Amino acid sequence: MTSPARHRLHVNDSDVVRSLLASRGSRWAVVGLSENPTRVAYRIGRYLQDQLGMEIVPVHPKADTVHGAPGYRTLADVPGQIDVVDVFVRSEIAGGIVDEAIAAGAKAVWLQLGVVDEDAAARAAAAGLEVVMDTCPAIEAPRHGIA
Repeated sequence: MTSPARHRLHVNDSDVVRSLLASRGSRWAVVGLSENPTRVAYRIGRYLQDQLGMEIVPVHPKADTVHGAPGYRTLADVPGQIDVVDVFVRSEIAGGIVDEAIAAGAKAVWLQLGVVDEDAAARAAAAGLEVVMDTCPAIEAPRHGIA
C-alpha cells in the first residue's frame, strides 16, 4: 500500500518574491547566520548585502558579528523593525522561528531552500506576513531579473 502524496499548501507568489528581493535597504534578520564560511547562510548573508543591497542582522545563539553586522541571540533581542526573517534552520524547528517572527512584528518570513513547514507558513500568512518557502534569494533574484 502506498501512502498518499503530501500536497503542498503554500505556493510562493512571484510578485511577493520580486517585491522582497527588489526592496534595497530592507532589513533581513538571517536566523542561523554565523561566522562559519562553510555554511550556506554565510554565503547568502553576503549575497543579500552585496548583490541585493539589504541590511542583514545575524541571529544565532553565538550572536557573532558577521559581514560587519552585529549579531543577536534571538529575534526578540533584535532592536528596531525587521522586514524579512530569513530562516536557515531545520524544518523541524522552523515553526518556532516563524512564531518568533510574528511576535517580533516582522513583515515577511523567507524559509530557505529545503525548509518546509506548512503549518508555520499558514500561521504567518494568517498573521499578515508575506511568506516565501523552500527557495533561496540567490536562485530567485536572477530568475526575476534582480541583481
